[in-house]
Amino acid sequence: MEMVLLTALGVGGATIFGAVLGFLFKNPSHKFNDVILSFAAGVMLAATVVGLLLPSLEYGNGKLAILVTIVGLFCGALCLNLIDKLVPHLHKITGLDQEAHPEKTAKLNKVLLFVIAIAIHNLPEGIAAGVSFGTENTSQALIVAGGIALQNIPEGMVIIAPMIAAGMKKRRTFIIALMTGVVEVVGTLIGYFAVSISTVILPFALAFAGGTMLYVVSDEMIPETHAHGNERSATYALLVGFAVMFAFDFFLG
Repeated sequence: MEMVLLTALGVGGATIFGAVLGFLFKNPSHKFNDVILSFAAGVMLAATVVGLLLPSLEYGNGKLAILVTIVGLFCGALCLNLIDKLVPHLHKITGLDQEAHPEKTAKLNKVLLFVIAIAIHNLPEGIAAGVSFGTENTSQALIVAGGIALQNIPEGMVIIAPMIAAGMKKRRTFIIALMTGVVEVVGTLIGYFAVSISTVILPFALAFAGGTMLYVVSDEMIPETHAHGNERSATYALLVGFAVMFAFDFFLG
């Protein structure tokens, strides 16, 4: 349990660490963001395959294992897709007067949707980290958690600059970034306790978590990194991230 708690704090703390870096690098170039985020996407892809989907098959029940894994995969993606559609416009948390600053408010709404999306995605990512500990394979669990934590650093960096540029105070900006990290800590604990209560759901839970992570990579991270003319650099950065995490699993798995 101590290892799970430390992992939860590490995974959530990575977002906060990224936010602190975001204050230091106030205006990182699109290319820098795209390369870092693509590297993180590659890390997440490898972590999803070796730490979630393959273990889901291994802990499955005979020939039904592949069916459970595929169903869990799509359920995770569909769940995150549904959550995305239900994201509200929460401009009130910015602390700005909507009528007094209509242009800033409109810009902040877009920025906050992105931030809220990250917070929403952090919950299943945290659950993925927690669920992976249910396999009792600590090295695999740490691979998944490490992959998630690594991609949380550029996420934390990315959300700071747009909020500050849109007129939000630094203190409120940091608090919002902090909350996105707390969401991940909560998710990790939920995932761990859910699987601890019933190991029967472990194969499905692993695949479900894998589906949410693949959804994040495909729907959010890759499109974002290919939107500013840096497709080639982003693609190779993704491959490097995948290779690094794959090698990490090979030597420590």
